[in-house]
Amino acid sequence: MTREDVLQELRERFRDEIVDIFDKSPQRVYVEIKPEAIVPVGTHIFRDLGARFNIASGVDTRTHIEILYHFIVEDLNLLISVRVKLPRENPVIQSLGARIPAVDWIEREMAEMLGITFEGHPDMRRLLLSADWPEGVYPLRRDYKEWDAAAIRDRGV
Repeated sequence: MTREDVLQELRERFRDEIVDIFDKSPQRVYVEIKPEAIVPVGTHIFRDLGARFNIASGVDTRTHIEILYHFIVEDLNLLISVRVKLPRENPVIQSLGARIPAVDWIEREMAEMLGITFEGHPDMRRLLLSADWPEGVYPLRRDYKEWDAAAIRDRGV
């Protein structure tokens, strides 16, 4: 299978779920999808295309919460970044963690740090923040305000 075959298959199979495809370079492509398509698209890339899950990242933009799930098709030297945009007021998405075990910890991190709800995640225990960290306070959100007057946070959270 070639790079073009992979992109054509994604376009055909998920034509109603794909919002946009940005062909950044010969080694990298961004595929923006509707949030409800993350499980079928992510599972297809991982299982059917034989891609390796690399990492995911989340960011709070001015208008939405964005998640990028990064997969690499090593035989083609192709990095596929699957982009999902969620509303800031209620960032909820199905979890890939139950289908791709390597996604588990990064979804837990994004839940704690950005307040994203990953429905169907197998284990949403806290990963990074202390036990006394208040619910509903997300340190990587744009509107984060320090909640502990005694805290010295000169080296991050």
